[in-house]
Amino acid sequence: MSGKITSGTRHALLVATQNKGKLEELRAMFARLEVGVEVLSPADAGVAGLVVTEDGATFEANAAKKAKAYASATMMLTLADDSGLEVDVLGGAPGVRSARFAGETATDAENNAALLAALDALDPTERNKEGGFPARFRCVLALCDPYADGGEPALVDGRCEGAIVASPRGGGGFGYDPLFVVGGGAHTMAELDAEEKNRISHRAKAFERLRLVLDKTLLVRNEAIFRILGSLPSRS
Repeated sequence: MSGKITSGTRHALLVATQNKGKLEELRAMFARLEVGVEVLSPADAGVAGLVVTEDGATFEANAAKKAKAYASATMMLTLADDSGLEVDVLGGAPGVRSARFAGETATDAENNAALLAALDALDPTERNKEGGFPARFRCVLALCDPYADGGEPALVDGRCEGAIVASPRGGGGFGYDPLFVVGGGAHTMAELDAEEKNRISHRAKAFERLRLVLDKTLLVRNEAIFRILGSLPSRS
């Protein structure tokens, strides 16, 4: 991932997630760029206790809801992520319920076990030639500037095609990574190192699309700041 986002000043950007894995991945992606932002967690921004009910029917709806809620609470430039796994033979499930597939407080291990149990009950002929069930990871990123566009977020998305295998492999990543083999490869997401995953994942692809949106947002913010500073009386 290369390139440069131009910014004349430095802005705080809140990443609206309580998921440490997502936060770490997004921070790593921002670290590869020369951007005029300081990436903050909800704890950094003093809103660690803010809970947003993810009751939307789509990733877009949930990402937008989280971005707007955190932006409204902090009046900060806010980035929210909603992402999950879609398995074709399950009609796109677990989808928006990926983090809650085995229950509202389910762990990653419990969600993985529930997914394998659901797939074990199906006709094995639904598997692809490599023995996996076709699936994809999807990610929607929502960038919300509470001072622009009426507080409505800009949305971008990314996808990573692959398949779900019969047993978990690898110790990296989080969520369904140990079960998901990236299309055209032989390794699960959990078997990839962080750098490789952050290059090919659904989140990485969404982030690539986010860069242009963020560049424009920061440019508009900088121009507004310069106008304000230019209108202030000089100190002598």
